[in-house]
Amino acid sequence: MTSKIAALTGATALVILGGCSRAKAPAHKLAFITNNAADFWTIARRGVEKAASELPDVDVQFRLGDGTAAAQKRIVDDLMAAGVDGIAISPVDPVNQIGMLNAVAERAVVFTHDSDAPDSKRACYVGTDNVAAGRQAGELIKDALPQGGKIAMFVGKLDARNAQDRLQGIKEAIAGTKIDILDIRTDDTDEVRAKANVSEMLVAHPEVAALVGLWSYNGPAIVNAVRDAGKIGKVKIIAFDEDAETLAGVKSGAIVGTVVQQPFEFGYQAITRLAQVVKGDRSGIPASRQIFIPTRVIRQADVDAFQASLNTLLGR
Repeated sequence: MTSKIAALTGATALVILGGCSRAKAPAHKLAFITNNAADFWTIARRGVEKAASELPDVDVQFRLGDGTAAAQKRIVDDLMAAGVDGIAISPVDPVNQIGMLNAVAERAVVFTHDSDAPDSKRACYVGTDNVAAGRQAGELIKDALPQGGKIAMFVGKLDARNAQDRLQGIKEAIAGTKIDILDIRTDDTDEVRAKANVSEMLVAHPEVAALVGLWSYNGPAIVNAVRDAGKIGKVKIIAFDEDAETLAGVKSGAIVGTVVQQPFEFGYQAITRLAQVVKGDRSGIPASRQIFIPTRVIRQADVDAFQASLNTLLGR
């Protein structure tokens, strides 16, 4: 998940995509709900907008969460009251949100994206194979520490399925090496706390050889804390996602590499397939009920080309 978290005083933000000016009411209402307000979701929104532009008989709402399950519950309640036919949601706390997801699934089609809730009655998951992405990060860690060493990891919430799966993939990749996990610290998607966690780790464990950020804003938090400690180049950094500061860190050599997702495809595929299902066509849902969007590793030599493609996607 994951750039800086925007401050949200009202807990949610709403954008209605398409259908507003049509004389004829749309046949179906869909919604795409994020887990927080990171810049990552700006890219996903572009995919949602593209899908909405191709669906003249569908209204799509794009809703920003604030990192809490409570905010997502309020959003979902509002949407259900408005008669939405389907939602695509990135659950903050999948285990404890199963009841909510199942209740919604009784009345509307439910997709998950980015973070899954496989034990719920959701129809399909669209997003990263986070175990595979974790393995990619694990390979970066092994390249950075060929002789082994102690590492620490940082993430918003370990309750989120994507965090659990990325951790699993990393553990699988480093199994049998001399790389040891010192600690995994959470920050509840609080950027200030995210940086403080890193600073405290560097003081408490000066022997730490590498720091790994599992969500998008953790990369910048790690870089800034390591820079403040005067340890750029001495402590290896591995990140996820394409935050601007993360990419700058990779380009400068401060970050070994970052594993990037395709949030544009999260938005596009989730809404396109969700629309098919609410219209009665389930052929777009595979037997696994999972649609995986591939990830890739960005190293120093890849940054310029990747940044150019990103700028084009965002219209910069």
